[in-house]
Amino acid sequence: MGKAKFILKEPTSKTDTLIYLIFRYQYQRFKYSTGEKINPKFWNTTSQRVKTTKQFTEHPEFNARLDKIQNGINNAFRKLLNDGIQPNNTNLKEALEIELSDNIVKPKKLSLFKFIEDYIEESKLNKSNGTIKVYNTTFTYLKDYAKKYKPIDFESITLEFYNNYLGFLKKHNLSNNTVGKHIKTIKSFMNEATERGHNTNLEFRNKRFKTIREESDSVYLSVDELKKVEKLDLKASPRLEKVRDLFLIGCYTGLRFSDFTQINPENIVSNNTVIEIRTKKTGQRVSIPLHKTVRTILKKYKNKLPKAYTNQTMNDYLKDVISLAGIKEKIETTITKGGKVVKKPISKHKLVSTHTARRSFATNLYLAEVPTISIMKITGHQTERSFLQYIRVSQKENADKLLTHPFFN
Repeated sequence: MGKAKFILKEPTSKTDTLIYLIFRYQYQRFKYSTGEKINPKFWNTTSQRVKTTKQFTEHPEFNARLDKIQNGINNAFRKLLNDGIQPNNTNLKEALEIELSDNIVKPKKLSLFKFIEDYIEESKLNKSNGTIKVYNTTFTYLKDYAKKYKPIDFESITLEFYNNYLGFLKKHNLSNNTVGKHIKTIKSFMNEATERGHNTNLEFRNKRFKTIREESDSVYLSVDELKKVEKLDLKASPRLEKVRDLFLIGCYTGLRFSDFTQINPENIVSNNTVIEIRTKKTGQRVSIPLHKTVRTILKKYKNKLPKAYTNQTMNDYLKDVISLAGIKEKIETTITKGGKVVKKPISKHKLVSTHTARRSFATNLYLAEVPTISIMKITGHQTERSFLQYIRVSQKENADKLLTHPFFN
């Protein structure tokens, strides 16, 4: 007989999260979205049921629904065996939904667009404004496509749709990376809908349904360039001075904009030698040794950094700061827009943004022979491959770095 249990999708969430049924049988694992949601504070992980508490008065009915699902999967599995049918995840799901066909707990059938609309609203509680903006933009393009060509639902997301949609996006003169971001977001929507039991069409997981990506012309600032920025006398322009200081904090901590602009006195620990912070995007706790430049800036502001401008405003002011530092060498950029490759030289200061700080940190530490695994502990990269794609090292810099390797001596 198989073994059933219930788990929470996000056990550490502060808001309601989905409950999944996990059924293990014959060395296989079946996962099913119950359609039920609960705040983890009301969940008993031992009993795998809602706690008996006055704060959640409907716990008897809620647990009864989970009991029904558990009985349903056990009955479905037993009936398949009794009928001489070898259980697999597909026929097990069908048999379970027959058991639950009275619709007491069966997830409500949603259209793709209704699901996306609800998912975006739900995501506002636990995802960044930037992510919500990406979701909304992708949703807008999907609605435009459906209006111009034909209605879209879960079963519409096929390889034929993929090829047609790529053409549609390219007509909007979008860069390859922007197109890729929209495809990636659609796949995220479909994955989430599949996990929740709203979708059974898995063609979006075909290897040909791929996210387009081309290497961006992201730049980094070397240690010498950062020293030029640090030495700038910006007292006559408090706004630029503030932007410069915050940017340097990012360059010497590797933190994202959302994190280095939120450093508080309580994040400075170990006798003012380490920053400890939980990153906003991943929830990861990182510890970063304080660089002397960071210590100087923190001392200047008494460990309480000034309130930052918005990311976009900071990017605008930052270009002025880098220009004043004399960092204006021409960089040849290449971008594919609307299917056409466009090359043009751009002054380096115009390519600098708040994210350049994070790239500069990773690249400068890599060139300084800091072990890759130590850098990844701060940047949060999961694989060395993804990390090496992230850093910016020119062919000459790579050759200079190899000159000190024993193989070349």
